[in-house]
Amino acid sequence: MEFNQKIHSTALIHPKSKLHPTVKVGAYSVVGENVQIDEGSEIGNFVTLAGNTTIGKDNKIYHYCSLGEIPQDKKFDNEKTFLSIGDGNTIREFCTFNVGTIGGGGITKIGNNNWLMAYVHIAHDCKLQNNIILANNTSLAGHVEIDDFAILGGFTLVHQFCKIGAHIITSVGTIILKDIPPFIIAAGTNAKPNGINLEGLKRRNFTTQSISDIKKAYKVIYREGNTIETANKILVKLAKKTKEVNLFVDFIDKSNRGLIR
Repeated sequence: MEFNQKIHSTALIHPKSKLHPTVKVGAYSVVGENVQIDEGSEIGNFVTLAGNTTIGKDNKIYHYCSLGEIPQDKKFDNEKTFLSIGDGNTIREFCTFNVGTIGGGGITKIGNNNWLMAYVHIAHDCKLQNNIILANNTSLAGHVEIDDFAILGGFTLVHQFCKIGAHIITSVGTIILKDIPPFIIAAGTNAKPNGINLEGLKRRNFTTQSISDIKKAYKVIYREGNTIETANKILVKLAKKTKEVNLFVDFIDKSNRGLIR
């Protein structure tokens, strides 16, 4: 995005909002009273920033986004809740992110260096870590949690309260109704495991030994006929030798909806 001036003359900036002097705001955008934007961030045209929204450094927010509006939750009663966006995120056109709810901890939180493509919806109380890619039209229901380096393919839909592990990838049109452990490829209208994200792991310089350990953990969960409880006991032993397997153990321990199978 290129701007000839930092704040376009048609932009409506509430006098009580807090914008770093380096922030750029495009034409016809609206910045609400309780919005804070840190240095180097750029806001496109026709963007609405509302609610108790904090935006960190060096974010690029493209045209027609609506960030910080009230949640789509009938229980919401104008409580003071928040949207927090970290540093270095790219947020493409027509994205909608909502503030949290009291019942979900009061905050929707997005970490750093995420790539969030056009028409992505992030509902109340979601927690996204870092270096995540959400492709076009991905929609997250409330209370979804996503770990580092996850990639969700276009039109992926995620049920409320689902947890998604680090380094996973989903195919186009995946519907996620249960939790996805780390390192997995998932696909289908009721997401199923389809091996490990081998190409992604290679690109992120995982060692041959680490990849071998991840394959072993995958087989324990998905190829040997174990219950989750039995698989977890086996993984606990394997985890003593490798940190990657420990990620599986930690994930299973925090899973509430059960794993995709």
